[in-house]
Order: sequence, then C-alpha cells, then structure tokens
Amino acid sequence: MFKKIFSKKIIWIPAVVILVAVVAVVVLQIVGKNSSAVNSMYQTSPLSKGSLTATVGATGTVRAKQTAVLNWQTSGTVGSVLVKVGDNVVKDARLAELSQTSLSQQIILAQAELVTAKRDLENLEKSSLASSQAEQTLAAAQKALDDAKDKRESKKFTKADKSVIDAAYANYILAKEALEDVEPDYEGTKYMAEDNPTRAAAVARYSAALQKRDTALANYNYAKSYPDELEQAEIDANLALAEAKVKDAQREYDRLKNGPDPEDIEAAKARVAATEATLKMAYISAPFGGTITDVESKVGDQVSMTSTGFRIDDLSHLYADIDITEVDINRVKVGQNATLTFDAIPDKTYNGKVTDVGEVGTSVQGVVNFTVTVEITDADEAVKPGMTSAVNLVVNQLDDVLLVPNRAVRLKDGKRVVYVLKNNVPTPVNITIGAGSETNSELLSGDIKEGDLIILNPPTATMFGRGNN
Repeated sequence: MFKKIFSKKIIWIPAVVILVAVVAVVVLQIVGKNSSAVNSMYQTSPLSKGSLTATVGATGTVRAKQTAVLNWQTSGTVGSVLVKVGDNVVKDARLAELSQTSLSQQIILAQAELVTAKRDLENLEKSSLASSQAEQTLAAAQKALDDAKDKRESKKFTKADKSVIDAAYANYILAKEALEDVEPDYEGTKYMAEDNPTRAAAVARYSAALQKRDTALANYNYAKSYPDELEQAEIDANLALAEAKVKDAQREYDRLKNGPDPEDIEAAKARVAATEATLKMAYISAPFGGTITDVESKVGDQVSMTSTGFRIDDLSHLYADIDITEVDINRVKVGQNATLTFDAIPDKTYNGKVTDVGEVGTSVQGVVNFTVTVEITDADEAVKPGMTSAVNLVVNQLDDVLLVPNRAVRLKDGKRVVYVLKNNVPTPVNITIGAGSETNSELLSGDIKEGDLIILNPPTATMFGRGNN
C-alpha cells in the first residue's frame, strides 16, 4: 500500500512542475508580445542637445536699389540713341535726343530765351556784389579819415606823440652814456703822436659815439618840437582829402546799398530754371547712375509726350521685399542675417541682411502683413530684378540646448506637453518651450532629462484622458 501511494506522488509532482513551467512561458510570451506591441505602436526619439536656428520664411520679389522708367516729355522724331541695354551710365548722362528739325517752336524759342535769362540774372547778381564792394570801400575810407584826424590832433602840440618822444629821449640818454664811456680813453691819448695806433683807435671810437649822441639829440629835439607851417599845411591837406573820399564812398554806397530786390533775383533764377527745363524736353538723361535695362526708342521713331524711352536700374545693390505676418514681425530686426533661394537659380543659396522693417502693416483679406527689406549681400549676375525668391530670416541662433521635436508637442488642458515612454507606458510631461524652428523647439523647463524617449506620434486625445486617470 505504501509503495502504491509513493508511486502516485512521484508521478504527480513532475506534472505540477511541468504545468507551472508552461504557464510561465505563456505569460512571458504574452508580456513580450505586449511590450513589442507598445514599442511598435510609437515612434520615439531620445531628448538631446543641439543647435537651433529659428527662422521666419516668406517669398519676395527682387528689385534694384533704384529704378526709373524714362518717358519723352514732348513730341518729335528721335534723332539719336546714345546707349544700349547693359550700358552703365552716370547721373545726367544723355541717353537719346530728338532731331533738331522736329523740335517744337517752344523749344526753339527757349534756346534764345535762355541766353537772355542768364544775362539778366548775372546783372542782378553783379549788382549785389557791387553793393558789398561799396560797403567795404566806405569802411576803408572812414578808417583813413579817422587816422588823419588823429594825426591832425596830435600835431597841435608836438611833431610826435608822447610815446615817440619818450623813445627818442631814451635813445639820446643811451648815446650820451656811450660817449661818456669812451671819453676817458680819448682824453688819455691826446699826448700821443697823431699816427699812434692806440690814439687813432680811441679817436675813432670817440668820434662815432659823438655822432650817435648828436643824432639822438637832434631826433629828440625834433620829436618834441611843434610842426612848422609847411608841415601843418600838409597834414590839413591829407585830412581834407580823407574827408572827400569818405563822402564819395558814402554816395556810392547809398546808391547801391539796397542792392537788387531779392524777389527780382529769385524770379530771374526761376526764369532760367524754367527755360532749361523746356530745353531738356528735347532729350532724355539719366536721373541717377545705373545700368540701362530696357531701350524702347530707336532712331527715326515718332514719339509723343509719355512715350517710353528707357528703363534704368541701379544694380549696385539688390533687394528683396517680403511680407511678414503680424505674428512674426516683432521677431524681425534690422541687421539679422537671411538666406535666399531662387527657382530660377537651382542648387545655389545667397546670403542677405535685413535693412528695413516696416512700421505700418497692410491688411489683405483679414491678414496683416509688414514689408521687410532684405539686401542680397553676395548677388551675382544670375540674380535679376523681378525674380521671385524664397527668403528665410534667421531671427534666433541657439547652441547646446535641449531640443524637442515640434511634432511631439501637444496641447493638454491649455498647457504644452510631450509624452515620454516610461516602462513602456506613454506618460504626459508638462513643458515650457522657447525659440523654435520648423522642426524643433528649445526646451526651457519640464520633468524630463536628456536621453528620455519622447514619443513623436503621441496617443489620441481619448488615450490621453485614460492615461491621465
């Protein structure tokens, strides 16, 4: 009996073990399949750091720095065309002229009128110059009269004024002292023979000092003396002459002092300008330096007022004008870099810089746009005015920041979230983002770290609700 029971137990235990093993395998397979199913359901990307270039894009049309369409201002026959397409010209260069035989009577008369108008203006301007010169002449004559009066007054007392007398007296004293210094040597040599060298030298020094003393004394006496009748007559004559010159200068100045009427001068200038404008109707000239980009006139053409002659563009600088929406305009600043591409110029990217940001928006079908101007800084001959360009403005550049794929960001209960795969379960995480590009945004804050798996195709809104419960 014992053996029988034991034998049954031996058979039962292995069966239990086998059953447990089978169940375990089944469970592991189910879990593995669920895990695999979860992994295959979602596309994920690890949170990582990188560089972010935030851009604002728009399309625009290329234009030159300056553009002008030049029309004829009168009727006539084109006599000469002086330029061709592609020619570079300077400001005021003549581009074409009408034949002299086809000029209107108005232009022909203006040729003679200009000579008269310029002469009249010149005469008026000369009159103005004469007035200034007369004023200067009067001032000089008055100064000469004042000097003559001062001299006349001084001669009532002495021939020279006090300063001259004092200087003459000082020179006399110096000369007198110099004579006294050499006199002892001179007296000491009187006993010597006349041909003695020592005596000869002493005599020479004494004679020179004596002459200087006598001259200084004479000058001093003259300076402090009163003028004689002849000198006084000469002084009076000079004074009378100075007075006469002042009177003459005053009369001339009175005649010219008011000069021409300023209104007459302005009228004369206007007459010259109007006549020149009439003459300019006979030809077309460049309003600024640039390149001739279109020629519509040919020799022999009959043209009339407003007939198009030429187009000129200043191609030294090329610009693209683009429209930026009110949502993005406050991120755009003068000086920001830009890239430009053209369908007409494949496989090439040009660089640019923002030069102007519009202050006033324009509403078109309810959308408010602002005009932004971008200068193409490396334009070549392939870029031409009128081309359409795709422009991307670099409004922000960040390096070594955490980047969140834009496709992973969702709005949940009014807050931005991303779903992170934790233990094979999509878990929402509130985040704050900063600058963004077309593909990524800067992560500013959130309970998420570098390396976490972000779900690129998060669950549906319903699944969100369930996952949050």
